[in-house]
Amino acid sequence: MEDRLIELEIKLAFQEDLLESLNKIVSQQQLQLDAQQEQLRELYRQLQAMEFGPRGAPQQEIPPHY
Repeated sequence: MEDRLIELEIKLAFQEDLLESLNKIVSQQQLQLDAQQEQLRELYRQLQAMEFGPRGAPQQEIPPHY
């Protein structure tokens, strides 16, 4: 009976360690995701600024061969 209790305590210790490791990984991934979302927002803002002129109308560029 005591051997079984020791085995369960060992398994619990490993599971707690694994849970802590996975929690750190999830936290790091959330930080990365937040940074990527901000980069995407900035790229979208830049794209909007390129497509629309100061008055909000699409810019009409003359093709280079004219």
